[in-house]
Amino acid sequence: MRLGYILRRFLFLIFVMWTAATVLFLIPRMSRVNPIRERFAALARSTGYSPKDLESIIASYELKFGLDKPLPQQYVEYMGSVLRGDLGVSLMAYPKPVTELIGEALPWTIGLLGVTTVLTFLIGTVIGALAGWPRSPKWVKGMVPPLMILAAIPPYILGLLLVYFIGFRLKLLPMGSAYSAGLTKDWSIPFILDVVTHAILPAMSLILGSVGFWALGMRGMGVTIQGEDYVNFAEHKGLKPGRIFYWYYVRNAILPQVTSLALAFGGIISAGVLVEGLYGFPGIGSTLGAAILANDYFVIYGIGYITVVAVAVSMLMVDLLYPLLDPRIRYGKK
Repeated sequence: MRLGYILRRFLFLIFVMWTAATVLFLIPRMSRVNPIRERFAALARSTGYSPKDLESIIASYELKFGLDKPLPQQYVEYMGSVLRGDLGVSLMAYPKPVTELIGEALPWTIGLLGVTTVLTFLIGTVIGALAGWPRSPKWVKGMVPPLMILAAIPPYILGLLLVYFIGFRLKLLPMGSAYSAGLTKDWSIPFILDVVTHAILPAMSLILGSVGFWALGMRGMGVTIQGEDYVNFAEHKGLKPGRIFYWYYVRNAILPQVTSLALAFGGIISAGVLVEGLYGFPGIGSTLGAAILANDYFVIYGIGYITVVAVAVSMLMVDLLYPLLDPRIRYGKK
């Protein structure tokens, strides 16, 4: 892999980040909705109280957030703030910065949705590869139809079923929350075990609802590879089945799965809004849902920007990882 190609990919990553920041800046300003005014209107509806000097208060907040300045000046200041890692101040948790709010929620999302996404990819890929391998036992191939039935159920509905039967009826696992009430958040063994116990049900709803798609995709790619010349040649040479399975079968079928894994990180936030909200996990999804209800545009933009950057970085890593998975891939060479 040549250095020039790596530099071009990094420049493209910077271009994607700039485009995402620009789009997130322009879209809300193309509408006539004022986030400050909407926030005070929501407070007035919920409390029944509206201050007499509301307009002066709104004007002072617009001055505070820089919304009273011309659009080009707002854009320059906004891009400067993004370069410094400053995504603004949250309206619903004022004066807490958006980066601090996201930083508090990000470990929960990585611990639950990030880990379950990787586990779903690994489990589904292994099951799909074995299901498409002609020498696999029949019980392995019989696992795909039940997994596809579970994949047809949305994770939110599947989570409700798990909460009712396992949490409510059988009382085997906690039905919600990230940890038990009264515990202090620290890195102690009891707290970690308690968090893991509370995460089992939401992890099950995410894994059972998605592993079928990964298995079906890997099985489909494996079936197309079975008749390839290099697989037949390896079998005629008398190589061991395990070597053929891994080096000739899995490595050639897994490339589309890896690409899908990078794209799947973008869907973590959308899945988190429902799953984290159902189980009461204080992650990015719950934060985004609360920001939408509170009209906290700054938090919404910050989470959207971080999501785009995460997907772009994931695609860059996958792009650079391809030559290691398939030696036939060479970048920058003719």
